[in-house]
Amino acid sequence: MAGAGQKPIVGEAVASGSDDRAFAAMTTRANALIPQLRDRAERTEELRRLPPETERDLHEAGLFRVVQPKRVGGSEFDYVALVDCGELLGKGDASVAWNFANLASHHWMLGMFDKRAQDQVWNKDPNALIASSFIFSAGRARKVEGGYRLRGNWPFSSGVASCEWNMLASVVSSDDEADGIEYRIFLLPTNDYKITDTWNAVGLRGTGSNDVEVKDAFVPAALSVAVGDLVGGPTPGSAVNPNALYALPVFSLFPYVLSGVALGNAEACLDDYIEIARYRASTYNRAKLSDMQSTQIKIAEASAKVDAARRIMRSSCIQAMADARRGHIPDMAAKTRLRRDGAFSVSLCTEAVSLLFAASGARGLFTTGVLQRQFRDAHAINSHFAFNFDAAGANYGRVALGLPSENLTL
Repeated sequence: MAGAGQKPIVGEAVASGSDDRAFAAMTTRANALIPQLRDRAERTEELRRLPPETERDLHEAGLFRVVQPKRVGGSEFDYVALVDCGELLGKGDASVAWNFANLASHHWMLGMFDKRAQDQVWNKDPNALIASSFIFSAGRARKVEGGYRLRGNWPFSSGVASCEWNMLASVVSSDDEADGIEYRIFLLPTNDYKITDTWNAVGLRGTGSNDVEVKDAFVPAALSVAVGDLVGGPTPGSAVNPNALYALPVFSLFPYVLSGVALGNAEACLDDYIEIARYRASTYNRAKLSDMQSTQIKIAEASAKVDAARRIMRSSCIQAMADARRGHIPDMAAKTRLRRDGAFSVSLCTEAVSLLFAASGARGLFTTGVLQRQFRDAHAINSHFAFNFDAAGANYGRVALGLPSENLTL
């Protein structure tokens, strides 16, 4: 049971070459950060971005580089590392875990770009942070000699103020209707876009998920990758990064980049509730909360949701790596199932937090406590489109019924 102190499973399919000791050391460093992240959480919300000392801690622990290729000094752990490390950091502060997972995953994605793009970023600074906004409708690109011209306004670029690069998604249009519409991701240096401070949110307040604007930037062809090259199997980066990690279907697994954040936030909420219920008496009749059957049932229900969510998240990532290692590309039914399960697992975490918030009564109303932040963060996480179960569930149902997928990135 999570509330009884269960920790993420380590040593099970997490690192290339069975490098379990390195992963165990990484999770130990992440776990050691939890107390100070909790202590800084209020300041993080006030800043509306991560404090410099928090970003420094993540860099020094090597956490931003958990899925970066080893050839440039990264850890190259299996994809499930994003869930496991996100869970641990999420127990301290969901905003920190959110930016960790986002920014770490972009090293993974850069490993799928053309080597020239990788060299341009990592040869200069292998620790460089890369932001993103994968909202394709926000941008417009057109093909020109040697590359693309890109413009647009993208929201929700988490951690962008600390980044030197940005991955921006766009539709590529053509004057020739026969060419159709192409989805691509473009890698831009910071001087090619403008940041607009828009992030005043009720949850995940410390993520600095601001807007970015590109007026008319030229993006060399080598700094762009087609979504069609990221659907599973060899990618443009596979020539230098042959690990199966860089042959995973990116947008099929998109929910699991961030799902561990919801898991850690819910687990912290459950742990806190249990700790308080052990010693607290009811305000009205002084009965011990731990003796109340209703308290015991709430703990059982919340912990079941958290434990089930963890199993779904981890098993999905581990199976995806196993498939990639044997060269298997999942069909559309399997891809929509991954999206369905990712959204469902996060909804379980949100339900657990909501249940515990309601069970806490008036105690949860005080802004000085952590419960209200955990509640706000849980619902902010769940608002991400990747966790919209109606969208993921409907698309899964369509494919199950023999209809085409409506998600064009899969």
